[in-house]
Parts: sequence; structure tokens; C-alpha cells
Amino acid sequence: MNSSMDNKVALVTGAASGVGLAVAQQLVATGARVILTDLQESRGRAAAEELGKTARFMTMDVADADDWDSVISSIREQEGRLDVLVNNAAILKPGTIENTSYEDWQLLHRINSDSVFLGCQKGLELLKQQGGAIINVSSIAALAGRADYLAYSASKGSVAAMTRVVAAHCRQQKYRVRCNSVHPDGVLTPMTRSSYPEGIDPVNFTIDKDPMNRMCQPEDVAAAVVFLASDEARAINGIELRVDSGQFIMSI
Repeated sequence: MNSSMDNKVALVTGAASGVGLAVAQQLVATGARVILTDLQESRGRAAAEELGKTARFMTMDVADADDWDSVISSIREQEGRLDVLVNNAAILKPGTIENTSYEDWQLLHRINSDSVFLGCQKGLELLKQQGGAIINVSSIAALAGRADYLAYSASKGSVAAMTRVVAAHCRQQKYRVRCNSVHPDGVLTPMTRSSYPEGIDPVNFTIDKDPMNRMCQPEDVAAAVVFLASDEARAINGIELRVDSGQFIMSI
């Protein structure tokens, strides 16, 4: 895999921590040049510095069209190309159909779904010039009903549907740009850790402890993302890749 990623340019959103950081780390390790973006500026800059000279950081609100224009313009000027786009940034907030506020509904769609629309649209300007890959991080919640995560599930469902449409469009236009979605279940990140009650260690619910558990590590999701970004996945387009430790197939 390393040779196919050498000197390719990748943009990863939400890369200051969690899955985004793990993706950036693995992309750099395979030879890619990586632009990390996030609203957490100090953590993002520290992460890029630790990754070395083939990584750099830009502060970005993924739901802001002007920020996307600035980032894409910077990549055009400094790297001259874009080969991989990973739309990873997202937020998690619980709520049922009865207690989810309209404000929360709009917020989750703005950050989780609108951002992916902007990323695909803006990123395609550079990606289509030489071909490449878009990987949208969705969720198993997009494929199975989660009664307690209405807005989150719906926003991630939008990402899955959008991925298929973008894949079809790029194929129809003969852009040689593939678009796939990755669907994790539980991932041990700072975002998910905060959802556990005080005194409960989520590490105890990882597949490392018991194969029947749901939680995996960010590196597990990152490995799937990096594979889809590589030339080894050149015939894979428009799929929904589950990274859920088999949770989905045992839910029926």
C-alpha cells in the first residue's frame, strides 16, 4: 500500500483527535502529504507538528463554505493537487423523536451532513483534475435504527445517500474519483468517552476485552479509510463499509 500513497495529497477534517487524527497518522505513515483541519487549533497544530514535515494544519469550520474555499485555495497554491479527501468531522448528541429540539436537529445536520456536501463539492474541483478518492465517515446508525440518536442517525444517513450519488456522478462524468462511506459502530474517541457515566471505563467495552463488545479503536477505522484511499481499492466505488465488529449482522 505504501507505494500507491507516496506523495499523494490528502485532506482530513476533524483531524485534531480521534478517528481523524488516526487517519492522518496512517496516511503520513504510508507516504502521503496530509492537511489536517479542525476547530481545535492548539491540538491540531500540535498533531501536525508531531506528524512531521509532510503534515500541516489549518483551522476550519467544516460547515462554513468560505472556510472550504480558503482551504482548497491553499491546497491548490501550496500542494498543487488533491488526491484524497476524508470528510470525518462530526458531533454526537442524543435525542429521540419526542425530545430532540429543532435547534439540535439543525446543528447536527449542519456539522455532520452539510459539511460533507461542502467537502465533496469543493474538493471535487481539485480531485477531478487527476482522479482520487473521497471517503465519508458515516456511522452504523445510518443503516440501523437508533431510537436514542434521531438527529445523529438522520445526519449520517444523509452522508451515506450523498456518498452514493457523488460516486454515481463522478463515474458518469468519467472523473476517476471514487466515493465511499465508512460506517463505524462504537469507537473509543474523546467524543464517545464523554458519553459514558463517571466511573465507567469504556475500555472495558472494547473488542480487545471481548469479541462480543462493540467498541473498537480509532486505528481500526483509520485502516479502512486508508485502504479505500489507496490504489488497491481502485475498483471499489459507492460502497458502505461497516467497521462495527459484526454488531449490525447480529442486531436482527
